[in-house]
Amino acid sequence: MNLQDLEELVLTEEVDTVIVGFTDLYGRLMGKRCDAEYFLTDVAKAGTHSCDYLLAADMEMEPVPGYAFANWERGYGDVHLVPDMDTLRLCSWLDRTAMIFCDVHDVTTHEPVAVSPRQILRRQLAAAKELGFDVLAASELEYFIFETSYRAATESNFQNLQAAGWYLEDYHIFQGSRVEKLNAEARRHLRRSGVPVETTKGEWGLGQHELNIRYAEALTMADRHIVLKQCVREIADQLEMSVTFMAKFAAEQAGSSCHVHMSLWRDGVNAFAGDEAFGKVRGSAAFGSFLAGWQAHAAEMMAFYAPTVNSYKRYQPGSWAPTRIAWSQDNRTAGFRVVGADQSLRVECRIPGADVNPYLVFAAAIASGLDGVRRGLAPEAPFEGDVYAATELPEVPMSLRDATDRFTQSDFVREAFGDQVVDHYTHFFRVEEAAHHAAVSDWERQRYFERI
Repeated sequence: MNLQDLEELVLTEEVDTVIVGFTDLYGRLMGKRCDAEYFLTDVAKAGTHSCDYLLAADMEMEPVPGYAFANWERGYGDVHLVPDMDTLRLCSWLDRTAMIFCDVHDVTTHEPVAVSPRQILRRQLAAAKELGFDVLAASELEYFIFETSYRAATESNFQNLQAAGWYLEDYHIFQGSRVEKLNAEARRHLRRSGVPVETTKGEWGLGQHELNIRYAEALTMADRHIVLKQCVREIADQLEMSVTFMAKFAAEQAGSSCHVHMSLWRDGVNAFAGDEAFGKVRGSAAFGSFLAGWQAHAAEMMAFYAPTVNSYKRYQPGSWAPTRIAWSQDNRTAGFRVVGADQSLRVECRIPGADVNPYLVFAAAIASGLDGVRRGLAPEAPFEGDVYAATELPEVPMSLRDATDRFTQSDFVREAFGDQVVDHYTHFFRVEEAAHHAAVSDWERQRYFERI
């Protein structure tokens, strides 16, 4: 909706609150709730402020030493939140509430903050525009549903949670009906809140589901991704249920993915469409080069596709998560799966998990693919067969430490994002890995408490 729509809803008292938000490094929605009249008279025109530590904090909201962008020496000052009016929407699942996404700017220079996730994606979309392309994308999010509330789950130390399903329900309509109290509400509220929905379906884990929303221009899609997660989590909370977007909730269960679909467009036409042969696929030179670039830089960009220590538990043979870097036509064992034809031709990257920050994932994919286009790279021949069994193919990085090493040492990554961004996120990943390394897990206690 636009400002005039909001003004009318405020006058009729259908909206009295506006969430003004942006994401932190993890992809969590941060910001503040504004009185709707104050938003209209002040924030819509001048923006608002937030503490810069939100782009330099850990999962527990503790300020982390070592960031150049924000630290105790600099006093943890403000950043300027500039509302993007194109993102104004209702949050129909919340009482009389609207939401708007903001770009994060420096309060002194008024320039965009380089390390802000939304700005990182904006820069890559500008690079695509310089080459004459628009980027369309979609992210397919999977999540586990539990009948246990968030508070009860926390109080039980996340043990013995009651899964919403008790057998593998991949595509099962009957089992899926049991969680319509959550999924149907999510579909309805997302649609009412400006996020077009395609489908929900059962997945390959106990109580695991997938919700697909309509593809869009990449920045719009990343915003929709954040709205989807916020909506599903808050509806679950209202129902005294819980969901998790962890990449790997339990060792014996499937991981949760975020399959990313992407294509380049020019003047409203899919630039991937063409008559060149890539195995059985027919596409353009731009298609082949984008695919080749995306694949070539996958290992260097892995930290953006798998940003937590938990992310790497998902990469297991025969798990529907890719373990090796290859492309195939409609082959779910491959890291890159090409689907569609002509105007629907696109590349699906199956590497990212559900724990990703969508702005960073899309930025990494675009930067990689555009490098292939600029250099005129040609993809290798498509792989046919079981990629899990193809030991001659390169593996995806199998730990956050390995992925971070590749990320920070890559000349290409530094060229694409700049030293400030690379150093900032390298520190973010290093801190996350160090926190895990220092922790004592239930697995260790069960294994060693009595018998070591």
